[in-house]
Amino acid sequence: MRVLVVEDARALAEVLAEGLRDQGMAVDLAHDGLEAAAKLDVNAYDVVVLDRDLPGIHGDTLCQMITERDDRVMVLMLTAAGSPGDRVSGLSLGADDYLAKPFHFPELVLRIRSLARRQPSVRARTLRAAGIELDPLRRTVTRDGRRLDLSVKEFALLEALLRATPAFLSTEDLLEQVWDEHADPLTNTVTVTIGRLRRKLGDPPIIATTPGVGYRITE
Repeated sequence: MRVLVVEDARALAEVLAEGLRDQGMAVDLAHDGLEAAAKLDVNAYDVVVLDRDLPGIHGDTLCQMITERDDRVMVLMLTAAGSPGDRVSGLSLGADDYLAKPFHFPELVLRIRSLARRQPSVRARTLRAAGIELDPLRRTVTRDGRRLDLSVKEFALLEALLRATPAFLSTEDLLEQVWDEHADPLTNTVTVTIGRLRRKLGDPPIIATTPGVGYRITE
């Protein structure tokens, strides 16, 4: 899952990014509305966590811009304006959810995951293929009923492959979806993580590699 956090308070933005990355999300940051609009033009996000009172382009305007896009992104407004009237006005702008500051971080994580599941392209909550069952909300994964103990990145990588099944995902696709904009495209991070994941999944192998194309789950 890839998330864009748009927050002009840099200290808070860094805390949010670090916490969400610890939950297995790929997180990019923008500190004003103009920077956020530019990143939305070049990157595909599942959820935007949007502060309302932003410099450059106000959060309200940016929210309306997002809702008018063809590639619709789910928007969670995260703002100090928390009265019932503020919530109503924020949701009327097209925001999909609204959370007032101060907030409980585990609640933020659950709301982001809930929004990602509500995307039009997302169907079943539990992803199934080749004997694997992965539940993004409960953060559990089994193969043929055997519980697997995966790292944060291994879990996120497997989730991305399952969502794409039966299509291939290239190394660049996986870097974008599982890591973030700062990932080095020349790194062997994907190869190393795929190797660890294959060992934990066990036999028979179910992650196929086609040179020059990428990776996919095989039945």
